[in-house]
Amino acid sequence: MKGRLYGVGLGPGDPELVTVKTARLIGEADVIAYHAARHGRSIARSIALPYMSGDQIEELLLYPLTTETTDHPGGYQGALDDFYADCAERLAAHLDAGRTVVVLAEGDPLFYGSYMHMHKRLAHRYETEVVPGVTSVSAASAVLGRPLVERDEVLTVLPGTLPAEALAERLRETDSAAVLKLGRTFGKVRDALAEAGRLDDAWYVERATMGAERVAPLKDVDADGVPYFSLALLTSPAERAFVPEAVTADASRAELSGARPGAAQGEGPETARDEARGPVRGDTPETARDEVPGPVLGDAPGLVRAEVPGAARGEGPGEVLVVGLGPAGRSWLTPEAQGALAAATDIVGYGPYVDRVPPNPRQRRHRTDNRVEAERARHALELARDGARVAVVSSGDPGVFAMASAIMEAAEDFPDVPVRIVPGLTAAQAVASRVGAPLGHDYCVVSLSDLLKPWEVVAGRLTAAARADLVLALYNPASRSRTWQLAAARDLLLEHRDAATPVVIGRNVGGEQESVTVTTLGELDPGQVDMRCLLIVGSSTTRVTDRGLVYTPRRYP
Repeated sequence: MKGRLYGVGLGPGDPELVTVKTARLIGEADVIAYHAARHGRSIARSIALPYMSGDQIEELLLYPLTTETTDHPGGYQGALDDFYADCAERLAAHLDAGRTVVVLAEGDPLFYGSYMHMHKRLAHRYETEVVPGVTSVSAASAVLGRPLVERDEVLTVLPGTLPAEALAERLRETDSAAVLKLGRTFGKVRDALAEAGRLDDAWYVERATMGAERVAPLKDVDADGVPYFSLALLTSPAERAFVPEAVTADASRAELSGARPGAAQGEGPETARDEARGPVRGDTPETARDEVPGPVLGDAPGLVRAEVPGAARGEGPGEVLVVGLGPAGRSWLTPEAQGALAAATDIVGYGPYVDRVPPNPRQRRHRTDNRVEAERARHALELARDGARVAVVSSGDPGVFAMASAIMEAAEDFPDVPVRIVPGLTAAQAVASRVGAPLGHDYCVVSLSDLLKPWEVVAGRLTAAARADLVLALYNPASRSRTWQLAAARDLLLEHRDAATPVVIGRNVGGEQESVTVTTLGELDPGQVDMRCLLIVGSSTTRVTDRGLVYTPRRYP
């Protein structure tokens, strides 16, 4: 039995404006899908978060571009069409497996919303329901306290992306109007309002119902810094002409000074709320918005080369993306890495690293041992050759003692398979950040492992770095089978470094069992170091402050 698709409107941004039905569907869904721009942050997810169960599959639909140029053969629209088609097939895999899929949309799903592109591609194939939401236009009218239209007045909704002449013509002819998608179009919209003779009547509303809400006469707004999630509003002409019978002199003065009806006492014509009521929002999105990052996507743990029904596969060669997961959890993951993992059909890597990618039954997982890098690389390239979109995961950065090099070497035998490296935050950077700036001057990175190179090479490089007075970041300092190398490295360094040289030991940085210790080269105890550690050995100029912070000055000596 196929699953059911829902497109749900979340309203203008305040989580309390989510409808009861939408909240229920979010909580009951098997799969929650949401769009985001390339930064990976999703306002839709942040609005829906209070209603999510916490154990649902999440599909991040990451736009490949928003306003950028592209070399896609179909141009900008062609790139977006391919993206929407790919997203639709990812959701279809869940629906074919019988899962309920809820696609989140700010505002109303069918009012300038990204959901409509999923609806057009899926509604004829699956049982579908659209749940309306409060639009940004209604929210803006509410925060202004001014009616949009009454009796037989006409309301016109316009995108700010229209040509200036078309905007001016339509604004001149209508009674009331809402112009959305301001941002970089604000100057053009203001000019069109002036050309239409409507500028003095226009209001500017930014992020209605949210903590950063702002309201002002549009003619007083500086074009610099106007966000995409703002709109221009021409409210009901009848309301502007109406004068209450019992109006007081004070009220008249307030109206003449620009204060808006219904404003809280003490508010002027331009307000910015201080209370943090939720994330910034908008309900348009031919581009995606910015706010709280959503999680990346993966699959059920424990599967090795498992076949997943409905997994999307291409007709020709796919792609291999070698993805750096950073040193720990989601907060250390870059938006680019989030997008690569979200779009993958297959996740390949050392078992514990694959387990760091949250489950997604749409994807297949291939867990391998730590010492089969060459085999892992070839397997990933074979999958991509057969049409899969493969994410090969590494901790930290994939180009630092990780899978990128193995993939590039194996890729020489797969000339038709595209390979892309997606960088990640390195362990050295993570450990350094916990204590200050020990990598503030020249430094080098050395692995103490002698599994792939003889110890004599390691020793020679340590000696050269010590003589050059470089800060050292030491990877792979110890393991169950390598117990003597760190002590040997310490002794080599002490031939050229003072025993008081600062040493930072970072263990499992970013994880639940994180620990960071600042000691000295002379007091370094190899017995306290294991494979989860990274060491930073300072230079002659590295300092430890009275507060225990460590830094290497940028000037030398």
